[in-house]
Amino acid sequence: MSGMTVTPTGYDFSSVHAALQRYVDGDILAGVSSAVLVGQDLVDLHCAGWADKESQIPMRADHIFRVYSNSKLITSCAVLLLWEEGRFELDEPVERFIPQLGKRLVLKPGATELDDVEPAESPITIRHLLTHQSGLSYGLLDPGTLIYKAYSARKLLSPNTTLAEKMDALADLPLLFHPGKGWEYSFATDVLTHLIEVVSGQRFDAFIQARILGPLGMVDTGLVIPPENQHRLATFYMGADLTKPMLPGLTRNDNAPYPQANLKPFAWQSGGGGLVSTLPDTLALLRSLMPGGPALLKPDTIAMMMRNQLPDQRWIKFPRFGELPGKGFGLGGAVTLAPLPFDPPESIDEFQWGGLGGTHWWISPRHNMAGVLMAQRHMAFWHPFSFEIKQGIYQAVLKGR
Repeated sequence: MSGMTVTPTGYDFSSVHAALQRYVDGDILAGVSSAVLVGQDLVDLHCAGWADKESQIPMRADHIFRVYSNSKLITSCAVLLLWEEGRFELDEPVERFIPQLGKRLVLKPGATELDDVEPAESPITIRHLLTHQSGLSYGLLDPGTLIYKAYSARKLLSPNTTLAEKMDALADLPLLFHPGKGWEYSFATDVLTHLIEVVSGQRFDAFIQARILGPLGMVDTGLVIPPENQHRLATFYMGADLTKPMLPGLTRNDNAPYPQANLKPFAWQSGGGGLVSTLPDTLALLRSLMPGGPALLKPDTIAMMMRNQLPDQRWIKFPRFGELPGKGFGLGGAVTLAPLPFDPPESIDEFQWGGLGGTHWWISPRHNMAGVLMAQRHMAFWHPFSFEIKQGIYQAVLKGR
């Protein structure tokens, strides 16, 4: 694991380590790893608890995690690599490459049937997809809604259909809103995954291996874990109550997100949520996006990526949280324009995202620092543990300067 030597500093992360252990001892997390970069220097690395609680296998830095939506950062970087080559413009219609997404219809406000629609005012652009302003949905976070039922009926999240087949399934489904007129976390990154394949002429896994994973030495990141490394896959756990994230109690789930996921190839090459990775590999990716690193993208592209792309007063929102004032979105992650009460007060301009299974990364351009948290607990994206740990890391770094 190259680049994993901790640089001696005066930073005191003891309170962060204690908090990590407290979540393990409290039966809220089985195990968790964390790491902190200041510039290109690794200034803290800590593992607490178990990669497999039942077998008492201690968490190590080389354990492999299902990173779910942290996959989106890699896919967004892949899109921007192609953009830098002049393969497309960010504001051109994606239907030029994926005809199924042309001639869109949009659900009317208050629609109760899928055919209660009107023509879209404008086409879906590649920028809309990168920023989740396309009008697409996910069929994941809003059960019971009209569009959730439609996505579920088309099996958009089935591992047994290809990206091309999923584009066919989307072809006659309406959008939630006119492109560019709202924000909805969505299937958009998987649409971009298909765009990568169409434009590059390569399968998604081959493209990211050649252009991102290989050049950065990300040896444990991909869609399928080789048999000889599958023993390093951290066990996935479900909390006691989805609505009470701090309620103790964990139940292992060896079939998340579906049986044999990441253990054998499936038809769906999901750049939106299908990758596995490790803490060292994630650090390698973050280093490439920070000054002085082995950059794959141009500095101006990285700056654009981390800059809010949403119009004034448009904020990201989720069914469980509602609108989150102060949280914009860049090209692949959220951007903190004004910290919320659970954010570190110093996190203005932070670029960050997380995964459904409890992995989380962030980069603070203002403070030239970054962090990674790796856990495996269902629906642990923006879980209370990640906010507490991040606040502790900010305090330790800024106090130690």
